[in-house]
Amino acid sequence: MAISVKEHIDPVSESELIEIELFLQAIHMKFGYDFRNYGKAHIRRRIRHRMVASGFSSVSEMTHKLLYDSFFYQEVLQDLSITVTEMFRDPEFYKAVRNEVVPFLKTYPFVKIWHAGCATGEEVYSMAILLLEEGLLNRVQIYATDFNQIALQKAKEGIYPIEKIREYTFNYQKSAGKSSFSEYYNALYGSVKMNESLKKNIVFADHNLVTDGVFGEMHLVICRNVLIYFDRDLQNKVINLFYESLIPGGMLCLGSKESLLFTDKATAFDTISEKEKIYRRKFIK
Repeated sequence: MAISVKEHIDPVSESELIEIELFLQAIHMKFGYDFRNYGKAHIRRRIRHRMVASGFSSVSEMTHKLLYDSFFYQEVLQDLSITVTEMFRDPEFYKAVRNEVVPFLKTYPFVKIWHAGCATGEEVYSMAILLLEEGLLNRVQIYATDFNQIALQKAKEGIYPIEKIREYTFNYQKSAGKSSFSEYYNALYGSVKMNESLKKNIVFADHNLVTDGVFGEMHLVICRNVLIYFDRDLQNKVINLFYESLIPGGMLCLGSKESLLFTDKATAFDTISEKEKIYRRKFIK
């Protein structure tokens, strides 16, 4: 008898919660990726989606395949990873960066930026375009990191579906772009490839926010719409990681639904823009 999707959207039983916990433990023990402190509702949805899509009747059945089938593991990893992004996502944020963050960055001869959880790279290239237009790109090093190797490879390639360009162009224009968005890519066979000149100051690297440590001394850390998928404890851990990765006075940019409230470092930052979630690390320890 086929199992309907609806049956797996109903309230979770105690047994299924245990199965999910063991499933996440298996991922951590065998592959080193730790999803145990991701938001419980998000993780349940993604695991149930893969279970139904793959035709399993329980999470336990799926755990066995996970441990012995590397192709299936890659499918699960893609399900649990956060890759929702777009060029100049939330245009008002980029306006605020031009007005509030760029003047700060211009006071330094060389600038280091960490774009944490970069996914497939659209927002990294957006920032590179903005910095180019502000005359900063040549003295900036951007570190774009993610733990998802498939997404990271797409980011390195900088190739995106051409049908997305109309939306990206609209976002760019609303973000106070200073040129024509078409100057920053070349069209090829149903896709667009971002200009190589945008990549020269970007280093794409593997880094896991859950398990890895401090990432240098940054003038700016950008991590937007990632923390919303973490539970309170993991959010706190990652905010501490960002704090330790910033120079005194360095800037932190979060997503529109994210906040420093209820973290250990809530009072360690000054708010530059509450609406756009831009903060500055205080100079005091």
